[in-house]
Amino acid sequence: MFCFQCEQTSKGEGCTKIGVCGKKPEVAALQDLLIYAIKGLSQYAVEGRKVGVIDLEVDRFTSKALFSTLTNVDFDPARFVELINETVKHREALKEKVRSAGGKTGFTEGPAVFKPESSLEAMVNQGEKVGVKSDPDINPDILSLKELLVYGLKGAVAYADHAAILGQEDERVYAFMHEALAATLDGSLGVEEMVGLVLKCGEINLRAMELLDAAHTGTYGHPVPTPVSLGAKKGKAILVSGHDLKDLELLLQQTEGKGINVYTHGEMLPCHGYPGLKKYPHFFGHYGTAWQNQAKEFAKFPGAILMTTNCIQKPQESYKDNIFTTGLVGWPGVAHVSKDFTPVIQKALEMPGFTEDVEGKSVLVGFGRNAVLGVADKVIEAVKNKAIRHFFLVGGCDGAKPGRSYYTEFVEKVPEDCVVLTLACGKFRFFDKDLGDIGGIPRLLDIGQCNDAYSAVQIAVALSKAFDVGVNDLPLSMILSWYEQKACAILLSLLYLGIKDIRLGPSLPAFVSPNVLDVLVKNFNIMPIKTPDEDLKAILG
Repeated sequence: MFCFQCEQTSKGEGCTKIGVCGKKPEVAALQDLLIYAIKGLSQYAVEGRKVGVIDLEVDRFTSKALFSTLTNVDFDPARFVELINETVKHREALKEKVRSAGGKTGFTEGPAVFKPESSLEAMVNQGEKVGVKSDPDINPDILSLKELLVYGLKGAVAYADHAAILGQEDERVYAFMHEALAATLDGSLGVEEMVGLVLKCGEINLRAMELLDAAHTGTYGHPVPTPVSLGAKKGKAILVSGHDLKDLELLLQQTEGKGINVYTHGEMLPCHGYPGLKKYPHFFGHYGTAWQNQAKEFAKFPGAILMTTNCIQKPQESYKDNIFTTGLVGWPGVAHVSKDFTPVIQKALEMPGFTEDVEGKSVLVGFGRNAVLGVADKVIEAVKNKAIRHFFLVGGCDGAKPGRSYYTEFVEKVPEDCVVLTLACGKFRFFDKDLGDIGGIPRLLDIGQCNDAYSAVQIAVALSKAFDVGVNDLPLSMILSWYEQKACAILLSLLYLGIKDIRLGPSLPAFVSPNVLDVLVKNFNIMPIKTPDEDLKAILG
């Protein structure tokens, strides 16, 4: 086993015995084999497009298969066996379509002709031979760029899959997905060509996030500023974690009139700001904080728990019978349900729920681009009259490392004439702090999920136009935390847009080689976080 795709990888180098995330060696090997297999499928998809063969079923399948290998999504080896076999079936069917259309199908080696073994153990052995370390002679900078491309792509297809569920797709996203995966097999590509593909991944991810923004706002309306209770209401309860708004909507529909209150956890918190979701009277409040705290938080929740997409951790025995997975997320021994959530509802009715009302403070959500730009005139005026000195975008993926306390301390030390924008689960380091306001503008503005990074980009672009300066000349600094591959995709999008001076932490990616890091520093001035005091002084003077 060797995996270094997340920020918390062992010793900052790579997990070799078991994943810090809980991923076992057999699952790591099967994920490597799946990625290998879909690279072969992509080779035929690329050749197919050259002769007019575009298979939407293959495109959607490839996207979901790649998404399933993202950190904290699926830990079930049986499901990866199924995906690997499905990949080969799709590959062979697509191969025949391409051959019939006169396209190139004469691949004689590698994943284009790979045949999976019949047993799980034998598949694991196959996977162990095609992982990150399978080519000891590869140039380390080329390896670094290939892995950065694959990890960025994992994030991009995650956003694309969320968007597709709500009816928003773009063939360009799928075309690049196959192009990029096939390119990792091309030994003739040098550093310059790979850097180009990495930045193109950022461009494509921006499109995927645009699609997702259109999907969310087109289906559920633009988020509006909304207070969300952190307390609880007497009665039966279901907790929803993950990222998927459609799953939440279906659950809200299916629990109407059943005396069950629905709570959000983690990245689902911003859902309370959407008019199409907040209309349900039994959609009550938010419970808990970020994904890495779920073991202790879920153990205390007196109802059923539904996990949608990532980020699942190993369920504790105390609540293993109460937790359900759906969609791409999975854990061995945990009940997996379709979009009929009857088992989840039945479990909630069996459990005690909250026996009394629990008082709790509230937090504000719903400051997406529409809400923020709706008061742009007030924001611009506040900047011009120096009531607002600076904006800080502090957000990204949260994690368990002690060093992540930096982000809490940073926000606490931000001067009172500055505004903090935040998104993704990184905000749980400080989401419930009362920072007050500046002329009626809250000093802490929750833009939404990591899925809502497009909103942050649009806010920055709109402000740059209003002040007639480039984004890099705005009084805006980005202080980002990263953990998994969606964060990699967002970073690539920011680099594609030419945004500089990003501070990144709590550590730099292990898969970025010194030479590749040097390129990023020279071209974009990416820098690691230091201390809150040092960084604030460097930014504000």
